[in-house]
Amino acid sequence: MMDEFSLSGKTILVTGASSGIGRQAAILAAKHGATLVITGRDSKRLQETLDQLVEERDASPVTCHLSRVTELTIESEMDDLVSSLPVLDGIVHCAGIVGPLPVKFITQADIDRMFGINYHVPVNLTGKILRKKKLSDGASILFMSTIATRNPYFGGALYSGSKAALEAYSKTLALEMVAKGIRSNCIMAGLVDTPMIENPSEKNMQEEALERYLKRYPLGIGNPKDVANAVVFFMSDASKWITGTSLIMGGE
Repeated sequence: MMDEFSLSGKTILVTGASSGIGRQAAILAAKHGATLVITGRDSKRLQETLDQLVEERDASPVTCHLSRVTELTIESEMDDLVSSLPVLDGIVHCAGIVGPLPVKFITQADIDRMFGINYHVPVNLTGKILRKKKLSDGASILFMSTIATRNPYFGGALYSGSKAALEAYSKTLALEMVAKGIRSNCIMAGLVDTPMIENPSEKNMQEEALERYLKRYPLGIGNPKDVANAVVFFMSDASKWITGTSLIMGGE
């Protein structure tokens, strides 16, 4: 009997795989049989991810600084990455940043950094992969958005704005790719227990703000595996009739 949730025979690129949701998504995809190409900014942590993959021989670690702000660096590293890629059956865009900032303190530099990493990088990378014909017909593309695009929070204007732009892009991408059967979807995750919140003072999230935010989750905050389970679903043939959507995962 065919398992439509299996990823056997599929080659999937996971960005931001050196920690958090990206790491767990890569590990779980490997358990479901996928061949992985993983990228991240930290080669040591990326190797740690590779060491946890069930089928190490089917995972090719690529250290690619997708989240650098320097445009030239991003372009050159993206081009090198895309050139080295096999034909993909799926892309999971997990690389990104968060940083609460009240609107009155927002500067152009803040806008450029947030949108450069959370919006420009996945959009630019997707376009390069498509132009180089590195994505197979029937493939699946998945973007990480946030529940904050619908439930705003103090200081979240830039972060929520960059993710809302990504959701709009994904819907248009889904429309333009429908002839090839390529799907594009988003996951709108709530707060997930990742390194971003383990050390709030180091990650631009104050303890008081974090405690206030946690009260909004009666089922508790998420675990990276909770999101990774949904990633596997969207990468699998079980989701072949779903495109242009955004799945809310908030535990509310």
